[in-house]
Amino acid sequence: MNHRHLLPDEIDLLLDEDEVGFGVTPLKSHLRECADCRARVDEARSVVDALEDLPHFAPSHRFAESVMAQVPVFVPWHVTARDAVTRWLPRSRPARVAFGAIATSVAAVLTIGILWITTQTDTVVLASGMAGDQLRSMVFDAGQAVLSTVFGDQMFTIIERTGTVGITAALIGLAAAAGASIAGLRALAVASSRRRA
Repeated sequence: MNHRHLLPDEIDLLLDEDEVGFGVTPLKSHLRECADCRARVDEARSVVDALEDLPHFAPSHRFAESVMAQVPVFVPWHVTARDAVTRWLPRSRPARVAFGAIATSVAAVLTIGILWITTQTDTVVLASGMAGDQLRSMVFDAGQAVLSTVFGDQMFTIIERTGTVGITAALIGLAAAAGASIAGLRALAVASSRRRA
């Protein structure tokens, strides 16, 4: 045997008293010669004996249920959809037949409606275009009313003539005025708090 010390798995093999095999005999002979390895095996044996003397506890019969209640379980979408549908289905057979007939009728009406709408695309495009124009004119009129109320009719006329450049300049001016107002109010608050102190 070479002059190295026992490895942890070799110590475990020696602690396992049931093991009798080809590799155990040279390990036991090394133990007789090496005091350091013998001390390590004795220390490991005392730990194993202490562990064996500890009381053995069995988990409660509801342990698995309480653990699994805290585990997030991934449920595929099709299983969730199936469960949702089965919750809404009636229990009795005649009620299920009636439910199936109603569901089939609704599905048929929806399918026919969708097919009719897709064949009437010109009408749909025309109606959506008209609705978009109506919505755009309503938003423009409301914006015009707000701008003329806030800035006056003359400012609105100037913004209307200058276009996006005028709108940008008006927004920058509004932001600058708001910033100057905030800075002035802050300076007043600081001066007031200094006078009190």
